Amino acid sequence: MTPESDAGDAAEGGSPAILSIGAAAIDEWYAVSNLPEPDGGAFASEVTSAFGGVGANVAVALDRLGRDAGLVSRVGDDEYGRRALTYLAETGVDGTHVAVGDDPHTRSLILRDPDGERAIVTAGESFRGLRLGDDALAAMADADAVFLTAYAPDRAAQRVLDRVESLREGATDSDGTPPALIFDLSGSVEELVGRGTEPATIHRFLHRADLFVADGVAAPAFFGSAEAAVERIADAQRRAVASDAGSDPGTGSRSRRGPTWPRAVLTHGADGMTAVAGGDVSQFDAFDVETVDTTGAGDAFTAGLIDRWIAGRPPEASGEPDGDHDADRDGVASGVRFAAAVAAINCTSRFTQPGLPTRSEVESFLAERSVTERE
Repeated sequence: MTPESDAGDAAEGGSPAILSIGAAAIDEWYAVSNLPEPDGGAFASEVTSAFGGVGANVAVALDRLGRDAGLVSRVGDDEYGRRALTYLAETGVDGTHVAVGDDPHTRSLILRDPDGERAIVTAGESFRGLRLGDDALAAMADADAVFLTAYAPDRAAQRVLDRVESLREGATDSDGTPPALIFDLSGSVEELVGRGTEPATIHRFLHRADLFVADGVAAPAFFGSAEAAVERIADAQRRAVASDAGSDPGTGSRSRRGPTWPRAVLTHGADGMTAVAGGDVSQFDAFDVETVDTTGAGDAFTAGLIDRWIAGRPPEASGEPDGDHDADRDGVASGVRFAAAVAAINCTSRFTQPGLPTRSEVESFLAERSVTERE
């Protein structure tokens, strides 16, 4: 890969089952005495660095769960960018569509207090300059799913959405299967202005994504409140279901997996999750663990949902319903529970990616919790 190459200019290769579009950032960690208030201060007892970025976190999490995952991203032609490329090469994530540009590499300054709470400041223009070339867009046709974070620049987000919608229209004519579309409203509206996906495009994703995810900060910021978020998402899903039934023609075709699709999950940290499936709303509790670090928990949770709901039954699984077609209410609950376990395990380790669990670790965690709950 050479400086200023587009993501689509990389070497040809097989398309992974899941394409994750997002940053491969370097996180600079400050273990601080407290998160400072405005005009306040704090003392850092330790300063270190680790690998992060929403796109890379989700891709690595899926790889750790045994999935074929690829990353579409752009790194800087500097020390940070080279470190990110070296690290990705050591994982099982396909980096075919990771480009290199002249801009400073995207990195985040993370302040973490003794309770594991954190504040994040991001710098660097490398990911903001992402351009999706023809090869990256073509790879979506062979992928089972495409994940996109709202931190993706708006022009890239629009191209992804246009491409998936084109594949859906083509699948209607050919009986093919278009990729599932997963969108993560990763940041508040103010945080995304000028560097991420714009509100009008987010609105399109709300009505077109198979799975829409938002955290407790992003959802109220975009929808006005947590309650309004649930109401608007449920209404959008009911409209999509009605469109699928033919009562609202003209809105275009989309992939569909059963009566509880599309789906959305709003996360509330330790206060649990709200799932909206086919217009129906359910509340779920988070697992209680000894939290070391909450950074990346949302990305781990999203990867768990993709694994359970989108990617289908893993080859080694037996006796489980296929995640692609498990459309009943029990399937919604088991998917949220699996994803919550991935996130909970991740919170028990420092940094984001080192603590991402394997499938066997998640299954052991859930088995232990099931025994405890029965006692």
